[in-house]
Amino acid sequence: MTVTDEELPRTRPGPAADGPADDGPADDGGPQGATDAGAAPADQAAAEEAAARVVAALSRDLDAGFEAMYEAYRGAVFSTALRLCGRWAEAEDLSAEAFLRAYRALCGYGPARIEELRPRAWLLTILTNVWRNTVRSAVRRPPPGPLEDAPDPPDPGEGVEDAAARHETGRELAALLSELPRAQRAAVVLRHVAGLPVAEIAVVLGVPEGTAKSHVSRGLSRLRALRGRPRPGPQDTEPQHLDQRGGTP
Repeated sequence: MTVTDEELPRTRPGPAADGPADDGPADDGGPQGATDAGAAPADQAAAEEAAARVVAALSRDLDAGFEAMYEAYRGAVFSTALRLCGRWAEAEDLSAEAFLRAYRALCGYGPARIEELRPRAWLLTILTNVWRNTVRSAVRRPPPGPLEDAPDPPDPGEGVEDAAARHETGRELAALLSELPRAQRAAVVLRHVAGLPVAEIAVVLGVPEGTAKSHVSRGLSRLRALRGRPRPGPQDTEPQHLDQRGGTP
């Protein structure tokens, strides 16, 4: 698959750090007291250290550095892909394609551009673009099968932020996320699965920060409304049985 420059994110000047922006956690419309993913100072410091190690490794040797980047971010990339598409096999394909495109892009980057990389946000931008392209081309493929079952369905009392951040993708949650508009789904997943701050979500989605914040807030509100819908009872889901004459009882 040919990689065009438009499909790849632009790096931006600044330190080779991968933590949240310096302006602190942004309000994403969640309830008071909700966990702000990536906002803890210790987590931020660890993310920055990981990003610095990856950038340093890439600067020394591209192949060894790419392996270090893969090991550091494969979990975040796959978890994000799984939340976006809701299917394990498709998430594996999306992740593999994202890393392939990342490696091809790195082969054309000079030292200065590598030094400016924010690896996590950069990889997730590539992943999001791959997912968008997949969604746009879905009309040319047969419809996918049903969403996979997971062993641990979401807790009805669990907040949507916590549910979205859990590592397991339950069938119910995957179905709810699939009902969100694409921009809102991506924003919620990037915020509460990948742990990106609003500033980096805006970079990944290519929108202003205010728009990114709105996507997260509206996406969470929509998820709450979807989770609160009445569920069909057994009489609504069980098929009617035919009698021996071919009619319904």
